[in-house]
Amino acid sequence: MTPFPADQFANLHRLAPEIVLCLFGLALMVVDPFIAAARKRVLGWIGFIGTLAALAAVHLAVHFPGHSYSGLIVVDSFSVFVHIVVIVAAALAILGSLDYLEQEGLQRGEYYALVLFAAAGMGILAGANELVTAFIGLEMSSISTYVLVGFRRRSLLSNEASMKYFLLGSFATAFFLYGIAMVYGAAGTTLIDKIPAGLMQHSVAGHLPALALLGLGLIFVGLGFKVVVAPFQIYGPDVYEGAPTPVTALLASAPKAATFALMVRVFYVSFGSSSDIWFWAIWVSAILTMFIGNLAALVQTNVKRMLAYSSIAHAGYILVAFAASTPAGVAAVLFYLAAYVLMKVGAFLVVTHLGQQGEKRLAIQDYAGLGLKQPVLAACFSLFLLSLLGLPATAGFFGKLFAFQSALGVGSRPIIWLVIIAAINSVIGAYYYLRVMIAMYFSEPSAEYTPSLVPPALVFALFIAAAGTLYLGILPGRVLDFAKAAADSLTQTF
Repeated sequence: MTPFPADQFANLHRLAPEIVLCLFGLALMVVDPFIAAARKRVLGWIGFIGTLAALAAVHLAVHFPGHSYSGLIVVDSFSVFVHIVVIVAAALAILGSLDYLEQEGLQRGEYYALVLFAAAGMGILAGANELVTAFIGLEMSSISTYVLVGFRRRSLLSNEASMKYFLLGSFATAFFLYGIAMVYGAAGTTLIDKIPAGLMQHSVAGHLPALALLGLGLIFVGLGFKVVVAPFQIYGPDVYEGAPTPVTALLASAPKAATFALMVRVFYVSFGSSSDIWFWAIWVSAILTMFIGNLAALVQTNVKRMLAYSSIAHAGYILVAFAASTPAGVAAVLFYLAAYVLMKVGAFLVVTHLGQQGEKRLAIQDYAGLGLKQPVLAACFSLFLLSLLGLPATAGFFGKLFAFQSALGVGSRPIIWLVIIAAINSVIGAYYYLRVMIAMYFSEPSAEYTPSLVPPALVFALFIAAAGTLYLGILPGRVLDFAKAAADSLTQTF
């Protein structure tokens, strides 16, 4: 009997999180027809258990660091960090979906399966060391989320959002794939860590081939769409508003984390020597993203749409750290993503509960008097909003602090101006976050609207998000050290 090859055994362990997520997703689809309609809720708990099993599988993968499948996938501290962030976001989204789907009459096993498949695709993005493999992960995640956005089939707003997301996402994917083809033409390889050597062989007088730079630009267009940065952000508010709110919580957090991870690998590892060229693209995009996100959020009366524009602004803050082009900048990006996922998912889950059936309670005035009606829920929402604002003792404060600090550490005049502009935008953001809090605590409650009690599953999700937001705001040291170790795992390549 032929023994199982040791290298294949290690490869399976390195892909364990994705394997677990896909197996649970398939199991949900197989089991779904055999469960009575009144008991479909149990499928959500199976999905949640799947995310916990995937987290355990991440711990298993840690013991098998290195490249797998001829270098297509890499397991290092960087990919492990992003895996944890993505899976936590998926777990919280599932918890927030249990009662929402029941309320909307949409309790289906395929919903939870799609969340798990999307998370698996994001995991591939986080660990991809090859561009076509990254494309497969991107498509796996995108196709799942296209369906999730339109899951409220009877809602015209949801149908419109799904169609916009699909059409624009398809164009972005085409740009990304065309960029990969150009980089391959210039470097002769699509392995991310081998591209620098390939480019050096084809460079003239130390200058990168124009084909490679054009390919990098197209890749930035494709990935910029996924992280919702300007000028590729136009679809974001409509899609976030039309999608089921738990799906919006997932969309606004996990894909951003996974795609930024891929951007770090491509820009820092493959094109680190050309940072003086792509720096300006990041610099311009960061400024446009922050101003467009914050200024548009100022005039929103719909809380869900306001948080959507807020997500755009926060992508700009992450780009500030990204522009640093240093290991400290990578660590700041990772820490910001961890903090951002907790506070943004938490905020959207509060909106999930308060929206009521049909998501008809999304106006800021609908939150009037929430501090009197449901003080604990109002306190949680305030915590998430203050963290998004960047108030001390919250995760958002240290996220912005480390991002700005890493950029200032570079010391160049353009990046100093970028930090100044980011600080101004943080002040602008204070207005629309505080406006919601003023409505909750200083406005008379509406006599016709009394929010229902928060269901236990949502309480559990909000507790995890709130506890994590406070933990990163009071004791950020351990997570920051983890982020620095993750950044150091890429240091030798740029």
